[in-house]
Amino acid sequence: MPRDFRRRPLPAWLAHPLRWQRLPVPWAAVARGALAAGPLLGVGIGTGHPAAGVLAALGAMLAGVNDRPGTRRNGIVHIGLPALAGTAGVLLGGTAATVAAGWWAIPVIFVVGLVSGAVSVVGPVCSTAGMQLLVAVIIGMGMPLPGPAWFKALCFLGGAGWLLLLRLVLRPPGTLDGGRATLATVFDALADALAAVGTPGAVPARRRLTAALDRAEEAMRLHRLFRRLLTPGDRLLIERYAAATALCEAAVALLWEARPLPPRVSDGPRRLATAIRTHSPAGPLPAPGASTAARAAFDRALLDAAVVFARTTPEHSAADLPSAPARSRVRWRVLGAAGREYALRVALCVAASASVALALRANHWYWLPATAAFLVKPDMGPLFSRVVNRFVGTAVGVLVFAGLAAAFGGGWWPAVAAAAGGALVPVATRHFALQTAVVTVLVLSFVSVGGDTQAAGNRLADTVIACGIVLLIGHLPRLVDPAARAGLRVGTALRCTERYLDHILTVSASERSGERMALRRAAYRALAEARATADTAAAELGRTVDWVPVVAAAERIVDAATACAVRIEHGAPRPSEREAREVTGVLTALAATLDGTGGPTVQEFITAPECETLADVVAELRRIRAAAA
Repeated sequence: MPRDFRRRPLPAWLAHPLRWQRLPVPWAAVARGALAAGPLLGVGIGTGHPAAGVLAALGAMLAGVNDRPGTRRNGIVHIGLPALAGTAGVLLGGTAATVAAGWWAIPVIFVVGLVSGAVSVVGPVCSTAGMQLLVAVIIGMGMPLPGPAWFKALCFLGGAGWLLLLRLVLRPPGTLDGGRATLATVFDALADALAAVGTPGAVPARRRLTAALDRAEEAMRLHRLFRRLLTPGDRLLIERYAAATALCEAAVALLWEARPLPPRVSDGPRRLATAIRTHSPAGPLPAPGASTAARAAFDRALLDAAVVFARTTPEHSAADLPSAPARSRVRWRVLGAAGREYALRVALCVAASASVALALRANHWYWLPATAAFLVKPDMGPLFSRVVNRFVGTAVGVLVFAGLAAAFGGGWWPAVAAAAGGALVPVATRHFALQTAVVTVLVLSFVSVGGDTQAAGNRLADTVIACGIVLLIGHLPRLVDPAARAGLRVGTALRCTERYLDHILTVSASERSGERMALRRAAYRALAEARATADTAAAELGRTVDWVPVVAAAERIVDAATACAVRIEHGAPRPSEREAREVTGVLTALAATLDGTGGPTVQEFITAPECETLADVVAELRRIRAAAA
């Protein structure tokens, strides 16, 4: 075999989710997983109510999948909202099973699939909630467990609530509060970005900084939702977050200038990160060395941050803090092209899977549509590789469960297996196939306690059928178009970019700085979503458009716009009204072209802008226009 052939990497459509994510082991989540599903299943076995134990353990398992690092308030939202959706799904499914059994389940599942898919485009938490709603309806209708629907729903909610209680109560000694840890990560990422200024690693460092700011913004947003309950420490943390956003804006301008900085410049953010982690003073910060507008802005923001960190009590009361930024255009997302496309795809996949399952085995049909519901989610990677990972993981899980059943027979071993699987769930999230294998062992343990002792072989066959159905429907022409989804996300990001740039060019730099920061964060957040969608679309089979360069150009536009804001704030002349109108008009037209909503035709630029940053914006717009053509 030739050497160059051996070195050839796997194709993107196969390798995308096979990448192992190197993350620290969340030992606290491992402990919570071990104390959740297994003990609940054991209680059900010991008290003679296995059905209650199965549903409670199932609720705890799904809550454990959502048990991610973050603040306690994050945990309440990320675990609690999907748990409520799953509870409603069990109640709806159990009720529907009593009045619309058999083939009547298909229209019910189709309608719920439409709702689940449409809601899933709003954001990650809503995506998880929509998924749990759909899966819970399928389980409530198909899993043969005794008891009324309200009792099943309460058991499911109790299991999820038990894990959430463990999340809120059990905290390892010496663990840093989630909000402080998230903010400290922002300053670490800021220091890394400053160290990378003027090097090839500047762009990846800026993206890591943006991702850290996104996580911190989510944590602070949840803090502001409970403004009346904030402690002085919470309010001080929000003020330090505001100082971090100002520093990050200046850092983006430094990255745009691309002039290497002295190593001492990155020492300031690292000292601030240490101060957050240790509750200690920040100590001496680097002396200013203003040589450019961006450096002057950074030095001033660092001085302001030093003043904030020197305080031990917050300057503002809870009533004076800004309210949580609203997530606008939610209705537009749900009812827009992306929501309709995803809703129809989910509904068709689960309805077709349910039809095949009812034709094959009417008593245990729930596994096939539930598998299709998980497979159809695009945020787990490209479709073909999702299918490969799902099949491999299910096969491994079935073999492990069969080995355990042969070795131990009956008794309490399913509860022990559920406890071990619950402990492995937080670690298994690093790899889709591994997560599938762990969840397969868990679910087979549940259904064996519920009385289905011959489930393993049938479940593997059901998985193969579900994979085939999702592959078929997922590649139907005029129904599923990854490029269209990516174009919609890129168009949305360009609209956010246009609003940010328009604010910079039309509003005085000293006015409404808080609104400018919010618009900048909205633009970067939309670009992060667009990049994730573009990466997935680039790895799909039969892709026709490469959206990754378009997203990269849009990111550079926001970087240049940030540098423009900093330069204007420090005395640079403001671009003319004609130039501002021309540039923002082209952005709007490009967004309409990419997301297919229609709008003005993209026109040529009449003259080159005199502003250096605006000239960079125009250059990137020309690149985007060439790609769109």
